[in-house]
Amino acid sequence: MPDSVERASIATRLRGLGPPVRKTIKQIGPTRLVVTAVFLALGLLFAKYSWNIMLARDAERALYDVRALLAATLAETDQRIVMVTFNEETLRLTGRRSPLDRAMLASALIQLDKMKPKAIGIDILVDQPTPEDQQLIDAFRTMRTPTYLGLATNATNKAFMTLDQENFLRDFQKQTAPGNVRFTSIRVQADQDDVMRSWPDQPRVLPPLMANSLTQGFPEYRDHQGSIRYRLPVNFDRPVFDKLPVELIANPDLVEALKPQIEDRYVLIGGNIPDVDQFQTPASRMKDPVTGLVGETTIGLEIHATMLAQMLDHFMFKQIPGWGLWLIAIGVVVLGALTAMSNMKIWKLSLILIVQAGAVVAVPFIWQFNGVDTQGLPVFGWAIGWIFAYSAVGTAARGIGSEQRNFAASALGKYLPRDIAADIMKNPERLQLHGEKREIFALFSDLEGFTKLSHQIEPEMVAFLLNHYLDVLSETVLEYGGTIDKFVGDAVVAFWGAPISRPDDADRAVKCAVAMYEAGEKFRREAPEGVPPIGVTRIGVHRGEAIVGNFGGEGRIQYTALGDSMNTAARLEGANKYLKTKTLVSDTVVEKSTLGYFRPMGRIAVSGRSTPMIIYEPVPDFSATAVQQFTDTLRRFDDGDTTALAEFEQMAANNPDDKALANLIKRLHEVGPGGYSALDK
Repeated sequence: MPDSVERASIATRLRGLGPPVRKTIKQIGPTRLVVTAVFLALGLLFAKYSWNIMLARDAERALYDVRALLAATLAETDQRIVMVTFNEETLRLTGRRSPLDRAMLASALIQLDKMKPKAIGIDILVDQPTPEDQQLIDAFRTMRTPTYLGLATNATNKAFMTLDQENFLRDFQKQTAPGNVRFTSIRVQADQDDVMRSWPDQPRVLPPLMANSLTQGFPEYRDHQGSIRYRLPVNFDRPVFDKLPVELIANPDLVEALKPQIEDRYVLIGGNIPDVDQFQTPASRMKDPVTGLVGETTIGLEIHATMLAQMLDHFMFKQIPGWGLWLIAIGVVVLGALTAMSNMKIWKLSLILIVQAGAVVAVPFIWQFNGVDTQGLPVFGWAIGWIFAYSAVGTAARGIGSEQRNFAASALGKYLPRDIAADIMKNPERLQLHGEKREIFALFSDLEGFTKLSHQIEPEMVAFLLNHYLDVLSETVLEYGGTIDKFVGDAVVAFWGAPISRPDDADRAVKCAVAMYEAGEKFRREAPEGVPPIGVTRIGVHRGEAIVGNFGGEGRIQYTALGDSMNTAARLEGANKYLKTKTLVSDTVVEKSTLGYFRPMGRIAVSGRSTPMIIYEPVPDFSATAVQQFTDTLRRFDDGDTTALAEFEQMAANNPDDKALANLIKRLHEVGPGGYSALDK
């Protein structure tokens, strides 16, 4: 029963992943998804097969050569192996360059046999006749030391060995019977860049490789094709392998003197001639400490000696299995993708990138130093694969993020001015839950009679009208840089001064109030047929302190303003109904405004405030002279001038449609100079 419950729980969690995954795929879009998948696939292929890709292969080889060189073992001169070479001095003495003087070789073999080496390997092809052939045959016939003569075949090396040359060589070896001479393969294989890095393949049509032949053991090396382990001398005055000139060995007078350097050692005989049988190795990339040149080569004989020493040391580089390389490639691509999707600060991302880059560089070196064969390890491919994955997923993520930011900006833009929304997008920490005391200009609007109207028309029409009305007023608020606090039915609550304050916030708020009234009038005129008459839009504006910020819970927050200023703006909006005005602003707003079109409408006391306030009505259609005359007349009335009220009455007679003025005159009669009207709203 517990197992079935656990399986059901896992299945439920997996099903729960479906909607987010589908949503993400939808956000990415089919085109971007395909492009991202293609780049991820290319990155994976690079991370696995870069050794097989042009140009990338060159980079991989260079990186491997550096690793192999830096991790190379420092060695004293190997006392198990000695090389006997034909050099330029030998050629000068013998007067022969090609083929090499076989009389000299015969003499050297006779003397070497006396010095009792373990075995002798000859990296010289006897593939054409010379006058000294019989001398060499006679020397071979007397050899007690196991001797291995180099063989190459036309089948395995058509470029350098003709069939006639091969037949001559085979016939020559037969003539050495009953001597102790057998064939050995002297096959070496350079990479396409002519650098010797690996053991050659060993076709069965060839005898064992020279290293295998000389030791007559180590069957595990018969098919070995791993990397060659090159060593570097501890001191470049003492090379890893001794080289003795063949003419020195051929001198019978020096047998006893040279015997300690030959006895019980493996002797390899070959050429040490410039431009002949010379190969580049990983060490060719460094400056030669002796010549001071870069790109110095190594003779093929020394490569055979190097493989022989590696075999004698029972050393094989550990191989990374193919599935391991696949896992690493997948891991690199996944790591690049995850890094691209991470939303970290720049210093953290920089640290992560440094760590990842360091790992890509360091891990192959660590493996190489610990005997792991890193030839074939696609280090450059890892970097390219990571870049492909990072770029592909990063581009997709930025696309999604851009769409989300656009959506968020659009959503914020419905409540905040463009500059404030942009600031919040740049500084999301502004959305943290906290509040601060700010001086704001609060605006409250209401559509007269809309609640009653909503009962007289279809719900669909109510929704249409309300949405259109709020949309028009919202655009007006945002146009003048206000922050939309909330909608309360058909009412719009907005404010200026937070989260960003501007020097002209007072003017913006007043202009917005006037524009909202005009927008409301246009809305009334453009109402669809069949809709009962729509009431006027009334607005109140007040300046005061409020607590402004994000309030709510971590799951849902609202940016709003709390305090008496918001309540007072609402009371001013409600006062319009009794004072027959359309827009009212408090004296605190007028004090901060640079606009000159406010006419005073007396003093009122509203619910929730202990002291009366002077209120004003914005009248942008009035001339400055008319506004000043109106203001002076009311001031004179408050100072006790009995003629002021008569002047107001004359103004009302000249403007019979000015209901607000008529209401003011009525109230002045009621309260007298300096008095105020107490309103319940």
